[in-house]
Amino acid sequence: MKLPVEILAPAGSVESMKAAVNAGADAVYMGGSRFGARAYAENPEGDQFLEALDYAHLHGCSLYMTVNTLVKEEELGQLYDFLMPCYERGLDAVIVQDMGVFSFIRKHFPDLPIHASTQMTVTGWRSAAMLKELGASRVVTARELSLAEIAQIRDHVDIEIESFVHGALCYCYSGQCLLSSLIGGRSGNRGRCAQPCRLPYDAPGQALSFRTGSERGTGRKNRENGGEKTGGKNREKRQQEKDNRYLMSLKDLCTLDILPEILEAGVYSLKIEGRMKSPRYTAGVVRIYRKYLDLYETYGKDGYYVDPEDKKELLDLFDRGGFTSGYYEKHNGKDMVALKEKPEFREGNQKLFDFLDANYVEKEKKEPVVGKAVFEEGKPAVLELTQGNVTVKVEGQICQSAQNQPATEEKVRKQLNKTGATSFYFEQLDIELKGNIFLPVQALNELRREGFEKLTEKILAQWERKAESLVQTEQELPADVQSASKNIHSFAFLTASLEEECQLEPALSCDAVKRIYIDADGFKPDQWGKIVKQCEAKGKECFLTLPHIFRTHAMKFFSKNRKNLENAGFTGVLARTLEEVSWLKEEKIELPFALDASVYAWNREAVHTLKEMGPEFITMPWELNSRELKAVAKACERDGIPGELVIYGHAPMMVSAQCVVKTLKGCTAKREHLIMKDRTGAGLPLKAHCNFCYNTILNPLPLSLFGNEEAVRELNMASLRLSFTREGKEETQKILEAFAASFIEGREIVEPVKDFTRGHFRRGVE
Repeated sequence: MKLPVEILAPAGSVESMKAAVNAGADAVYMGGSRFGARAYAENPEGDQFLEALDYAHLHGCSLYMTVNTLVKEEELGQLYDFLMPCYERGLDAVIVQDMGVFSFIRKHFPDLPIHASTQMTVTGWRSAAMLKELGASRVVTARELSLAEIAQIRDHVDIEIESFVHGALCYCYSGQCLLSSLIGGRSGNRGRCAQPCRLPYDAPGQALSFRTGSERGTGRKNRENGGEKTGGKNREKRQQEKDNRYLMSLKDLCTLDILPEILEAGVYSLKIEGRMKSPRYTAGVVRIYRKYLDLYETYGKDGYYVDPEDKKELLDLFDRGGFTSGYYEKHNGKDMVALKEKPEFREGNQKLFDFLDANYVEKEKKEPVVGKAVFEEGKPAVLELTQGNVTVKVEGQICQSAQNQPATEEKVRKQLNKTGATSFYFEQLDIELKGNIFLPVQALNELRREGFEKLTEKILAQWERKAESLVQTEQELPADVQSASKNIHSFAFLTASLEEECQLEPALSCDAVKRIYIDADGFKPDQWGKIVKQCEAKGKECFLTLPHIFRTHAMKFFSKNRKNLENAGFTGVLARTLEEVSWLKEEKIELPFALDASVYAWNREAVHTLKEMGPEFITMPWELNSRELKAVAKACERDGIPGELVIYGHAPMMVSAQCVVKTLKGCTAKREHLIMKDRTGAGLPLKAHCNFCYNTILNPLPLSLFGNEEAVRELNMASLRLSFTREGKEETQKILEAFAASFIEGREIVEPVKDFTRGHFRRGVE
């Protein structure tokens, strides 16, 4: 049976929640005081959230809680007490990113629906199927999916599909952004994104050199690497470059024009973004989408028409430089990018604002009730109330015989109709007066109050649950693991991840490197077999690194190069998404796989869940500090799954379906390497991966844990990875030799990298 389509509204406050419900939302998503991806919203505390939940349920609206941050080990035990009151009160669902949180909720709240967050980067039907098997009732698709890709999920997986239809678009693929975290320590994965993508950047087009490493400098020192000064250029060109500096600031999404196509693709829940927006904004957007969903459901696609005034009204609510229909009908494009800064001020539509305030923001929504009141001399007053499928009956004081002025229907009706303090109004009220009766005003008020209290309780009781008490104890390590844990990997080996051909020879010649990863985009498929043989000759394993994002382009690429993949003799593959893990299984590609840091393992529950998928090893996350990494490492030991830690490399700060090269000069269909510069002149290296049609922005400063050997050794990792992305041959060799000497041989040696960062190894993220 086809479910009715749902309009899902954002709420960053109780006021916004009420405005959304009043404007016609079918469901609302909002965060509690913790674990939500909008830490700076006015998220309600404990009792406030429960009141919001009651309000939504009284008005026939669902409420979903965002539990969509990555959760540290020490926080995991707090989840139970945090969720329990909401669970018992009838919370409709939770939106989850962390696989550990996912597993925890399935274990302790088995009948609580889980919606797989867009931050899980669901880019195809295979990962959707995997998540359903794990227990998800709904997937929130990555914003970058096309209508055809969403339809494939619909056709292959019996699961609810939720997709964004309006609001801000992230430049990066959901959940693949470390830009805010690595620049300023405000992690988007923890709900604290500082939105550095909305700032201006220059991209003069200076290509990087991967042979000499001579252009690796960053910051002020690197200003010269962007090419000649602009003083000699003509004024018109300088102005154009100035106007086109907001290279990563996307226009807001608006899908009114293609709403029928989205619905026909199988989307069940139409999601509006905007938990940081005002109640007025929420009400205004919900109101418009309510209108057009109702229009489509009434008249179908043939009778569907969008009034330009309604689109203008949406722009009046928020304008970032116009709207885009996003990725539904195209892969990317310059027309999606604002390029100019959002106007700081423009004349507002005060008439519209006043209308929204009066009708949705300041006005309390009330539900219709059918009532029947019977007053008979010598008997208790009776009030029966019916709202939907719920009926209650209450008795009041005994009706007395009137001595002077008997009660009239008009007076009784007037008093019972005073429902202002409730969530109801009388749609119909039948009153029977039998005899000349008298009942004090206070008695009528008490009768009405008791009736509506009982009605409220009975309505809300439909959502309530009872949960068994839980005593949480951390599972102890088995004795054999405990006794051996200190010595399991006392002599860790090095691995080298390579993205450029010039890096291969140094990696092959380094004896301490026991495993080499070659990037599927950087190394030609017809060379894979040759490279594997070179690795084998040196006694090294060889893994193929799959792309950061696995979609149509990737499937076409690997379909074309299937024989090269199967015949090369790879030891295994390094998977970066759940979609890739599912694809390997679905396509029966008999190769072991390992999980990269982008498949987040922040806590013991996540480690255990990922381990059940069968990986060779798990890569430690980028954002945890050394103390937090110890907890993940302990979980790896307990579950018998090796862990790998990146000790050197330019972290991928952002992975985007957009292409800066295409935005600036059109698609070149060739692998490009640029330096984008921020307002201070600091350079951000960017790679265009054309085989898979996405960009990667790298941290300009490489992570280097050189000098932290003892702290790294305490983690007891099975292997330590050096990740090479933009380094030339000579620099690659220098770094390999230094890290091998220091970490493996225990020799003191000079730091091989002049400008570097410790990343989050010491500081972590809040």
